[in-house]
Amino acid sequence: MEHSSTTNVLPENAYRELKPNEVYTPVMLSTDNYPEVTGWSVFWGLVMAVIFSAAAAYSGLKVGQVFEAAIPISILAVGLSTAFKIKNSLGQNVIIQSIGATSGVIVAGAIFTLPALYVLKLDVNFWFSFISSALGGFMGILFLIPFRKYFVKEMHGKFPFPEATATTEILMTGEKGGSDSKVLIVSGLIGGLFDFIITSLGLWSETVTTRMFGLGHEIAEKTKLVFKLDILSMIFGLGYIVGLRYSIIIAAGSLLSWFVLVPLMLVPVIGKIAAGAAIDINFANMSAEAIFKGYVRHIGIGGIAMAGIIGIIKSSKIIRSAFGLAVSEIFGGSKSANDTVIRTDTDLRMNLILTFIILTIAAIFVFFLFGIQLSLTHTIVALITVVVITFLFTTVAANAIAIVGTNPVSGMTLMTLILSSVILTQFGLNGTKGMMSALIIGGIVCTALSTAGGFITDLKIGYWLGSTPVKQQRWKFLGTLLSAATVAGVIYILNSTYGFISSPEHANPLAAPQANAMAAVISPLMQSDAKINWILYIAGAIIALIANFLKISPLAFALGMYLPLELNTPLVIGGLVSHFIMKSSKDEKLNIARNARGTLIASGFIAGGALFGVGGAILRFLGLNMMNDVFAETWQAQWVGLLMYVLVVFYAYWDAKRAKV
Repeated sequence: MEHSSTTNVLPENAYRELKPNEVYTPVMLSTDNYPEVTGWSVFWGLVMAVIFSAAAAYSGLKVGQVFEAAIPISILAVGLSTAFKIKNSLGQNVIIQSIGATSGVIVAGAIFTLPALYVLKLDVNFWFSFISSALGGFMGILFLIPFRKYFVKEMHGKFPFPEATATTEILMTGEKGGSDSKVLIVSGLIGGLFDFIITSLGLWSETVTTRMFGLGHEIAEKTKLVFKLDILSMIFGLGYIVGLRYSIIIAAGSLLSWFVLVPLMLVPVIGKIAAGAAIDINFANMSAEAIFKGYVRHIGIGGIAMAGIIGIIKSSKIIRSAFGLAVSEIFGGSKSANDTVIRTDTDLRMNLILTFIILTIAAIFVFFLFGIQLSLTHTIVALITVVVITFLFTTVAANAIAIVGTNPVSGMTLMTLILSSVILTQFGLNGTKGMMSALIIGGIVCTALSTAGGFITDLKIGYWLGSTPVKQQRWKFLGTLLSAATVAGVIYILNSTYGFISSPEHANPLAAPQANAMAAVISPLMQSDAKINWILYIAGAIIALIANFLKISPLAFALGMYLPLELNTPLVIGGLVSHFIMKSSKDEKLNIARNARGTLIASGFIAGGALFGVGGAILRFLGLNMMNDVFAETWQAQWVGLLMYVLVVFYAYWDAKRAKV
């Protein structure tokens, strides 16, 4: 029997840690049933998956940016249910968002590696892209499910889940309406228009740097010290939700990279070690950005890898518990725990998960053996590489999304390409066949990790609102299949129409920046005498170990080291505003109300930025380029941008303080 009402209010303890013996009660009560998987929700979820897969793939291959689909899809879901007067729409909107959001994660996984197959002119077709994306997506879903309870329930309030928070606020606003919807709409319009003016019109600069001063420019050139701030409102909103603690840790990692490691490359002995003893590079002639991208960022990748290993060790109890449950269900003949758990805590049975994992691994084996036509030995080696790396990094991807809302999938994919290339060449597989194998391995792993990171967002949204996890898990597979087919088709069509490299047939190819970068990396690696400077990755691993020893989150710190400085500094500004709001009065209830309004405003900034970003991508697709690149590059544009940014930050603080108890 389906229940017809919800509490309409997100509980006060939704975003904070629970006190001893305190229980979280979701919006849709666990004791009742609600419409979730219906013809309406499945249809619109699949429609969203196709539309946003195509749009995100084009945007990613054109300009290198894949917009997050979850937020605009949740906005459209709320709008459609309101327009068509759908009753009890909350649970159905969660399913629409969950199915549709496969688009963004599958695209993010696919475009980093698979277009490189076309760039290198390897023997590839639609089916290669589709199968690798689909199998990678399945692996990500299946490997993540056993960790759902840990991330969304046991760690309640310990991770900020910024994207999940923003999406939940949107879905709840659609449910409540009233003043909350006005706050979300106004902040969404302000944030969206502000970001659109920057990214699509270029009326002022997106990034403010110390280079806008004469002295700052001189310091940057001589010492490689440069400070950068991205002024997009949606990043400020992420910082508000992430909070001051994690924002500072992330920024600290970034400052280590940019203010210590980058300048250190000017020291001859350190620069020689970083570049490789046999290579002589004049770092003095390189910009700080080039040094970071070419060398220091790899230290961050090593840190992320070590943080993943640390996370696996810390999660060993959870992993053992998952395996123990699987063994008891399959061999013990015991009654499944799912027979007694409540609706909102029900996952796919562990024996089904293990069965699907085995079938997926078998499918990957067949794909390598008969699709790519590897030898049996090379197939086994490639399969082990995929399974081990995916398993190890699944929790890293989920952790990263839970902390900062950004999945470092490009860094983990680069590490996968390096490791798989080294392993395959050791077994005698190199040349074009080796490059194809390494890129397919990277594509499967990249898609799996991207899917795992995105799916933990869906499951956290469902936990807060009271959805049935097993329903989200079942229908995620269908969304993955459809998104994989759409992305593979778009990549194939765009390669035929525009191409990804300049050629007589394609004078103006799409940039496909990540794929071209991966193609450039993979070519030298697949030589039997490939030289890899492991010292950078080892240095990052050591830094992550030190951070862990100092009780600092190694993943958050390594993320800061890896991500560009300008994306990390605004997180601190958002975190500071959140901190000041929580300390703005002596009345604790008033501070909580103000922070809740601030979270809604921050969610509006994120939603507006994402939605207007989709609009900008559509305009570029239609050939309408309104970007004023000339002014956006001047120092005046940075001053104007900084002034406007201060106004936006002040607005968020002022409006949050208008809350009443």
